[in-house]
Amino acid sequence: MKFLRKLIASQQGVSAVEFALILPLLLFILFGIIEFGVVLFDKAVVTNASREGARAGIVHVHQSQVSDEEIDTVVMAYAQNYLISLGSPLNEVTMDPPDRSEGNLTVTVRYIYDFLVLPDIAALIPGAGFDGTIELVGRTIMRMEDGGGSP
Repeated sequence: MKFLRKLIASQQGVSAVEFALILPLLLFILFGIIEFGVVLFDKAVVTNASREGARAGIVHVHQSQVSDEEIDTVVMAYAQNYLISLGSPLNEVTMDPPDRSEGNLTVTVRYIYDFLVLPDIAALIPGAGFDGTIELVGRTIMRMEDGGGSP
């Protein structure tokens, strides 16, 4: 019985030591899940912003085309409302082709996402080649409407 009491008394701090050893790994996994969740959400927002811009560009307003600046404004407004940017603005919005008289309109939105937690950890790994950013690209191609009112 004495041996059992002595054994129990000697292992009282073991769980605290095990928790201290496992805690950094658990926090890394938790913050990694949150970080990549934000990246996936921002990727969806960038894609939807390109859709909103393309839709605005193909629809004729009062028989005239929407300008590139108006498309850019639509994309930026959508991104400002929904993007979890944490200080980083959209990098680039491009329209192709510049002449939208017929054919397709392609709207491309580029966004550089700056990781919050993971670049510091990746910097500890030699030769990782990770600079702490990732480029998110949303591209939408839509067919131009004729605007003539024909059925």
